[in-house]
Amino acid sequence: MEQSNYLGLADPDVFRACDEDNKGYLSREDFKVAVVMLFGYKPSKIEADSVMSSVDPNTSGIQLKEFLDIVRKKKEAQLYRNEVRHIFTAFDRHYRGYLTLEDFKKAFKQVAPKLSERIILEVFREVDQDSDGHVSFKDFEYAMNSGQKQA
Repeated sequence: MEQSNYLGLADPDVFRACDEDNKGYLSREDFKVAVVMLFGYKPSKIEADSVMSSVDPNTSGIQLKEFLDIVRKKKEAQLYRNEVRHIFTAFDRHYRGYLTLEDFKKAFKQVAPKLSERIILEVFREVDQDSDGHVSFKDFEYAMNSGQKQA
């Protein structure tokens, strides 16, 4: 079953709606409109440049298959980021927007009770990138993404 976006359109329908002249591809501007329709934000110049540079040079724009692949990857990244946010929120029991060493200890006691405090401290120090004694969501997300890339 195809997923739809917040406008209720399936991804191929968004492609067709943005390909107004039925060219069979999306130009840079068409792509930007499609991202707004699908994700609710206008892509940055860097994001648009990145996508357009990956397009087959023998075509004039993004073909449907490429578009669907780009959208699938963006949706997976969005889903993963939401999962990371959910985990962070579960660790942040006091809703402060950051994690302390105490938060880490409590969380690790639940998920890995045999882990030594020394290891937990090492992990905390590794994740606390600016060594301020707090792990922000940005620090946490970076650590989670680093773990993903190594796996």
